[in-house]
Amino acid sequence: MNPMKHARAIALVSLCLFAGTAYAHPGHTPTGFAGGLAHPFMGVDHLFAMIAIGLWAAQLGGRALWAVPAAFVGAMGLGGALAWSGGVLPHVETGIALSVLLLGLLVATRYPASVTAGMTIAGVFALFHGYAHGLEMPQAASPALYALGFVLATLGLHGVGIAGSLTGRRTARMAGTGIAAAGAALLVLA
Repeated sequence: MNPMKHARAIALVSLCLFAGTAYAHPGHTPTGFAGGLAHPFMGVDHLFAMIAIGLWAAQLGGRALWAVPAAFVGAMGLGGALAWSGGVLPHVETGIALSVLLLGLLVATRYPASVTAGMTIAGVFALFHGYAHGLEMPQAASPALYALGFVLATLGLHGVGIAGSLTGRRTARMAGTGIAAAGAALLVLA
C-alpha cells in the first residue's frame, strides 16, 4: 500500500472512531433498550468500574469469576429500581468515583478476597452505578427494556475485563493502576 493510501485509510478509520451517533431526529437520545445499552458507554466512570470488576473477578478465579460479576449486575438492578421508585441514595457521584478508585486498587494489588467478600464489595459499588443508570433513564423509556440494555452492556464490559486478564498479570495490574488513577481524579471532581 502506498503512503498516501495508507494515510487516507488511517484518516477514515479515525473519523469513524470519533463520529457521533446519527439519529433521524437530532437532539433525541435513544430510549428503551438502546438507551440502556448505550448508557454504560457514556462515561469513563461506568466503563472503568465495570471492566475492573471483570479483571478482579478473573484474578480471584474459581467461583468468583462468575459470582462477583453476577453480584454486581444484581445489585445494579436494585439500584436502578431504587431510582425509578423515587428512592434516595446519598452521595451517588462520590460512591461511583470511590468505586473506580478502589476497584482499580483491588486489581492493581491483586487483592485476594473470598468469594463472599468480593460479591459484597461488587454489590455495594453496583448500587451506586445502578442508581445513576436509573436516575438518568429518559422519561419516555420503558424501565424493563432500559434495564435489559444496561444489564447486557454491563455483562459485556465485565467480559472485556475478564478477557483483558488473559493478557497477563502485569498488563492487568497496569490497567488497575490506570483505573485507580482515573478514580482518584473523579473523586477530586465529585
